[in-house]
Amino acid sequence: MNQRQNPEHYQSVSDDILVDTGAINPMHREIYQRLKGFDLGSTNAWTRGQPFDYYKRMREESPVMWTPGRKPTSGFWSVSRYDDVKHVELNPDIFSSQRGSMHMAVLPPSGKADRLMYAAHNSLINLDADIHRDLRIQQSEFFFPKYVETLKARVGAKIDELLDNMERQGPEVDFAKMFSTELPMYTLCEMLGVDEEDRPNIIKWMHYLELAPQFLTHPFRMFMAEPMFLFRFNQMLEDMFDYGERVMADRIKNPREDLLTVIANATLDGKPLSQNYLDGSWLLIIFAGNDTTRNSLSGTIRLLTEFQEQRQMVINDRSLIERMSHEALRMTSPVMHMRRTATQDTEIAGQKIAEDEKVIMWYGAANRDPAVFPNPDVFDMTRKNVEKHVAFGHGVHRCLGNRIAQMQLNMAYERILERFPNIHWTGKQKIEPIILVHAISSLKVNLYGKGAKRPTQVAVPR
Repeated sequence: MNQRQNPEHYQSVSDDILVDTGAINPMHREIYQRLKGFDLGSTNAWTRGQPFDYYKRMREESPVMWTPGRKPTSGFWSVSRYDDVKHVELNPDIFSSQRGSMHMAVLPPSGKADRLMYAAHNSLINLDADIHRDLRIQQSEFFFPKYVETLKARVGAKIDELLDNMERQGPEVDFAKMFSTELPMYTLCEMLGVDEEDRPNIIKWMHYLELAPQFLTHPFRMFMAEPMFLFRFNQMLEDMFDYGERVMADRIKNPREDLLTVIANATLDGKPLSQNYLDGSWLLIIFAGNDTTRNSLSGTIRLLTEFQEQRQMVINDRSLIERMSHEALRMTSPVMHMRRTATQDTEIAGQKIAEDEKVIMWYGAANRDPAVFPNPDVFDMTRKNVEKHVAFGHGVHRCLGNRIAQMQLNMAYERILERFPNIHWTGKQKIEPIILVHAISSLKVNLYGKGAKRPTQVAVPR
C-alpha cells in the first residue's frame, strides 16, 4: 500500500497498515446497547459542536459501545469513561497506533490523493514502541522548555500585532479568522523555519486539507457546494508535496537551526526516512500544533462569555490564567478523538474486543466524566485536579507540543484580557463537519462587550 520504496530508506508504516474490511458487526457479543440519537461516524453530525448529552448517556449506559461503519469502512468501539480512555492510552502494546493508524477509517489506495494518505499514515503519531520513541527523541529539542522560552518574544509580538489589527477592524470581528487561525500557524512556521514568502501557501494548503475529509466522505455534496474544489485540491496537493520535497532536499544539503532540518535528517535504525515519512512529519507538526491551539483559543472566548464570574476571577488575579487555560482545554476538548487498534483479543469494562478491531477514545466524553470532574459541565478553574484533563492525550502519545500550545494560550489570554477585558462572543459561530477536531472556523465577538461600541478616545490636555 505504498509508493515505490527505496530499500535504503526505513520501511513505511503504510506497507503493513490494517485496511478496513467493511465489517458491520463485532466479533464478540456486545454487552452494552447501541445508543441512538447521534451518528458518531457522520461528519455532518458534528457541525453543532460536541454531543455532551450523548456522551453522558454513553458513559452511563454504554461505556464501550459498538458503532457499525458505513461501507466500505468498518465499525468501531467507542470508549467514553475517563479511566477507560487512560487504560487504552497506557497500554500501547495492546492498543496500537501503528496497526491501523489514528484515523477512524483506512481505505485501500484508490488513485485519489494516495500520496496524502501515505503522508497521513507515515508520521510520528502513528508509530509504536521503539520507533515512536526514537523519532520523538530526535524532534524533542524543539519542544523542551529551553526552546519554548526562545519563542516567547516573537509570539508576544505576533499576539500584539493581531490584537492591533482586530482593534482597527472592531468593534465586531471574527476572532477565529483574525486571531485563532493566525497565531498557531505563525508559531509553527517559526519553529519549522518556513521562509516568510512561503507562509501564505502553508495557510492555504491547511485550509484545503481540512476540507479533504468532507470531499472523501461526501464528494457529491462537496462538488455542489464548490464545483472547482477537486481541481483546486489536486493542484494544491501537487504544489504542497513539491514544496516539501524541495525544502527537505535543501535542509539536507544546507542545514539550518530549525525543525525542518531535524525532520529532513532524521533516521530510524540508521536509515534515512522515505519521502512518505518526510511528507508526514512536517505536515503533522502543522496539523497537530495548529488544531489544539486554534480551537482552544476560540473555545475559551465562548466559555468566558458563558461564565462571567470566572472571567472576573482571572481579571482580578492574572496568576489564574494557567489554571483557566487547563480548564478551558478540558471543557473544549479541541481534539475530539483518537483511534487505537487491538493487537490481540482483550477486554475493556467487561466488553470483549477482538484482535484488529478499532477502539475510538472520545476525549470530550472523558473530560466531562463526573467520576473525575464533579459538575463537569461547569467551567471552574478552581478545581483541585484542573490539570488532569486528557485534551493532550495521555501516556507515550501525549502531545509532544503541549508546552508550545500552553505557552501560546497563556500569553494570548493574558494580553487579550488586558486589552479587551469585556470581549464577548455574539453567539454566531461556524463549526466545520470534521470528526477529528472541534473545528471552529468562525467565531464572531464584540471586543468591548455585548452590543458595545468602540470607546471614544479623549485627548488629554498637556
